Amino acid sequence: MAIPKLMRAAIRALSKPDYHIKKTYRIVRNLEKVKGIQLVDPVYKPWNYYFADGKREVPARVFESEKDRLTPNTLLFFHGGGWITGDIESYQETCIELSRMTGFRVISVDYRLAPEYRFPAGLDDCYLAAKEVFHRASFFHAQQDSVVLMGDSAGGNLAAAVSLKGRDLGEFQFQKQILLYPSLYNDHHPETSPFDSVRENGTGNLLTAKQVNDYLELYKSRDEDLKDPYFAPLLESDFSNQPDTLILSAELDPLRDEGEAYGAELLKAGNRAEIHRIPEGLHGFFSSAGYFQQKKLSYEYINRFLNEGISHEDKTDTMGKIR
Repeated sequence: MAIPKLMRAAIRALSKPDYHIKKTYRIVRNLEKVKGIQLVDPVYKPWNYYFADGKREVPARVFESEKDRLTPNTLLFFHGGGWITGDIESYQETCIELSRMTGFRVISVDYRLAPEYRFPAGLDDCYLAAKEVFHRASFFHAQQDSVVLMGDSAGGNLAAAVSLKGRDLGEFQFQKQILLYPSLYNDHHPETSPFDSVRENGTGNLLTAKQVNDYLELYKSRDEDLKDPYFAPLLESDFSNQPDTLILSAELDPLRDEGEAYGAELLKAGNRAEIHRIPEGLHGFFSSAGYFQQKKLSYEYINRFLNEGISHEDKTDTMGKIR
């Protein structure tokens, strides 16, 4: 479904212009840092941690309430921002809300950003965090089978790539992952993209197709990266042995179809996957301030997935039948 004219006009009135991210990403970062400054919920006492491998340290922030401090249930979270913006400060409110709404501990990873650190630097940081959380789960009062990979947008890309790489190297295998409107493909030009959502929702939107292509240009180190499944997980040829997966796409998002296509590939390879399209959802709604209908529905899906898993009915909920 393309964006209705009235809604498109409202989006244009509320959103920033189709800025040149290549020229303004530092300004965007600073604005997000200011937005992220806030009083921390007194029930939550975030604490900082550093993942390390002897060569580098990757900052992270752990969010947990006093009553959930000893829970084994943990979300390892990779933030969005096109691999260019976002950090643990700007996502602090989202992570506190996520922990409060799920009862899970949230570990937010502050991976390196492009273009200063291009692919695969951010992925390497997320992989290091995932490997350590998996093998040292008890340090966080967690258990290997209770840790869930999660990411939104570019963070969804990183979660999917971490899962594929962990399988390929045989170093870990998480039981579940949650991908929120993930970026998973390498081409968002309306003329060449295989996805209708790029043409339907790629202009006059909170996220445009042009911006996605600019993000990819800043993220890649070389043109060959565009063909790498760890860069664009939808290019993977083997989708077997992946975690149970919840994918939430946003109806009015240019990235909608690629997230749903990824879920379809997981199902085709024999995995268990649940795909839901959030009605009238715009890209980034999950990290937006406020608790509106789209976010409420998302938490219903997330909590059911975390607590009950995937039912037989949900497993067959493919793109042709998205609730």
